[in-house]
Amino acid sequence: MRYLPGKLLAAIGFVGVLHVQPIAADELSTVVEKDYQQHLGALFEYFHRNPELSALETETAARLAKELRAAGFEVTEGVGGTGVVAIMENGPGPLVMMRADMDGLPVQEKSGLSYASKAMQEDWDGNQVWVMHACGHDVHITSLVGTARAMANSKDTWSGTLMLVGQPAEERVGGAKMMMEDGIWKRFGQPDYALAFHVTSGAPTGKLIAVVGSPYSGADTVDIEIQGIGAHGASPHRGVDPVLLGSQIVVALQTVISRELAPREPGVITVGSFHAGTKHNIISDQAHLQLTVRSESAATRKLLLDGIERVAVNLGKVAGLPDDMLPEVTVSHEGVPPTLNDTELTQRLRGVWRKKLGEDIFHEVKREGMGAEDFPFFVADPYIPSTYFAVGGTPQADFDTEKAGGKAVPSHHSPLFKVKGEASVRLGVEATVHALRELLQ
Repeated sequence: MRYLPGKLLAAIGFVGVLHVQPIAADELSTVVEKDYQQHLGALFEYFHRNPELSALETETAARLAKELRAAGFEVTEGVGGTGVVAIMENGPGPLVMMRADMDGLPVQEKSGLSYASKAMQEDWDGNQVWVMHACGHDVHITSLVGTARAMANSKDTWSGTLMLVGQPAEERVGGAKMMMEDGIWKRFGQPDYALAFHVTSGAPTGKLIAVVGSPYSGADTVDIEIQGIGAHGASPHRGVDPVLLGSQIVVALQTVISRELAPREPGVITVGSFHAGTKHNIISDQAHLQLTVRSESAATRKLLLDGIERVAVNLGKVAGLPDDMLPEVTVSHEGVPPTLNDTELTQRLRGVWRKKLGEDIFHEVKREGMGAEDFPFFVADPYIPSTYFAVGGTPQADFDTEKAGGKAVPSHHSPLFKVKGEASVRLGVEATVHALRELLQ
């Protein structure tokens, strides 16, 4: 059963709250620009100054809920922890979801922005840490508010039910799963289509990225516990050295990529942490490896995870360990499947964006990294046609400077990270509204 909101819109008189006139289809860019100057710009700076850690976004969620209510949506808070779900019904038609993640990162901001974060927060382990929007989620939630305001003031241009989602804990790849476990689709209706976007410092402002295929990889977290036999460093023959065994495993794991995975199939096995030993002259009796594994299909994921298990266990046998002391491989529950854009939907929206925003709107680049997202938990099972796109956040002049040997463009998760708020938010709103109008006909 689809969620049916009450008459909150009429009750609060939303046009008076928003202080903008109804938006005609051909006036969107002008109205969004004006809304940024009058409201969204200050809101973006507020969110940037006041970031909160994953699953601890209480003030962020409260402010987002307040903004969405003021736009005329019926809002439910506390979904999957701190998640926010806002519904607006506007006649018959499909149910379309737009998601924005809202958590920050434990990073001390050094961007030099006048509105830089000086926030500190107690983390999940009780430590006081600096917090920063070092990945652009402040752009996402500000754009979600801008989208809500634009859609509420152009109800004659669309028909159906719009669901806006403020998602917690994307940085810990758990927020989407938490909202699903809280029954988001059962409570509010399963969307016919789902959308999301991410601002990227790696693309110029004014440009979109919308790939047919996989914009984000799947990721698994893997631990390998190695037992050895401790001994004196001067008598290695009396023990089994877990440092040596761990080193052999680290090197051998790369043969899974280079000799088992097809050359044109994406895949990564990275050992990010290797802990063992306490002193120069002691052969330890244990070592611990921490891995991240990236893939873009179920078959590749299985190949890589099976390969890790085989390499670790069999090198333990080579080292002479008995069966009850062989390395143990554990795959964490924090894994996330790849993000896969629905081909038909994405091609459809690319056509709309090209028509509405210009033939040169797309930044067509070959994807290099294998970053992951938890958005697939919303759309993979049950399958919902979805498109995850990106909005450029760095002026082209900054890329030109970097190319000429000047200052490098900061990456995401860097203390120096910054994007152009106005350009990013405005294009985020415009692209989203055009997509929603296309789907909500």
